[in-house]
Amino acid sequence: MIVTGCLGAKDGVVQSAHPTVLAVTGPHDTAGVMTAVHAHLPKPHDPYTDLVPAQGVKLTPQHYAYLKISEGCNHRCTFCIIPSMRGDLVSRPIAEVMQEAENLVKAGVKELLVISQDTSAYGVDVKYRTGFVGGKPVKTRMTDLCRALGELGVWVRLHYVYPYPHVDEVIPLMAEGKILPYLDVPFQHAAPRVLKLMKRPASAEKVLERLQRWREICPDITVRSTFIVGFPGETEAEFSQLLQFLQEAQLDRVGCFAYSPVEGAVANELPDAVPEEVKTARKEKFMLTQAKISAQKLKRKIGQTVEVLVDEPGIGRSSADAPEIDGVVHFKGGKPGEFRDVTIDRADEHDLYGRLV
Repeated sequence: MIVTGCLGAKDGVVQSAHPTVLAVTGPHDTAGVMTAVHAHLPKPHDPYTDLVPAQGVKLTPQHYAYLKISEGCNHRCTFCIIPSMRGDLVSRPIAEVMQEAENLVKAGVKELLVISQDTSAYGVDVKYRTGFVGGKPVKTRMTDLCRALGELGVWVRLHYVYPYPHVDEVIPLMAEGKILPYLDVPFQHAAPRVLKLMKRPASAEKVLERLQRWREICPDITVRSTFIVGFPGETEAEFSQLLQFLQEAQLDRVGCFAYSPVEGAVANELPDAVPEEVKTARKEKFMLTQAKISAQKLKRKIGQTVEVLVDEPGIGRSSADAPEIDGVVHFKGGKPGEFRDVTIDRADEHDLYGRLV
């Protein structure tokens, strides 16, 4: 067992908890991982199998892949320690990102999931420097990247998009069918004072206005978000304000976490910690509220025919469903990696059920 990732950057943390692991490396240390592997499992050279494919080695199914466009984050959210481990934002050159995307598509990938710690900030560290893709100049900027990815003929799904003003520019691309009408925006809370304690941008009023504008431009847009309940100092009134926001925002997909102290996070020092039983009760109430909203929204899809990407026989995902974190569409038949049309017959709080057309 070899452990790799951001926690590995902290000396001794993993080893003290799991002394039997063979090796621990930090994030993106491919050379360190392979050195550890070959130290315990030497591999004879094979000129045929040693050639790494152009798309690299990935752990996701053949038909979808994650496309990481940057590393690190310029924000200093009080509940997060990512900047302390991964540093400030560092954007990958757009030509490099597009080359990886093109290689993945050539290898059979049907869906690209764009990820980073702050997708909307892509290019800000290099002042949106111009790169070249296929001999044409393209700026290192989220909108331009989305436009270029939209020409590859596959699903393009955006994750972890902070709601900066320029995010509005990608909504028309969704309406035109260039990228999926799906936006993962981590709002985290709705009460202004809690957001300030978290050092998060935006306000509930502006968010609601922008949601309305996005839906006017692209009626089919799916908005997913995550929230934290029980943050230090969160009052019952502020939690109620969050529930009210949920009712007004009518988000499609929502995740919720009860605040948990992370070693090194500034929020741990904030006063008025919320008792564990209160956190748990608030999380349950939050998810029950959202489940009712989700059930109502999915019920409206009964009778519609939706395009799905088949993950395995009988299970697929529509444009509204990211792998592993959202719902799925159930049906009989289908082969992994193919697009099929499904007529929806029924729905529950999270999933749809139908039949292949």
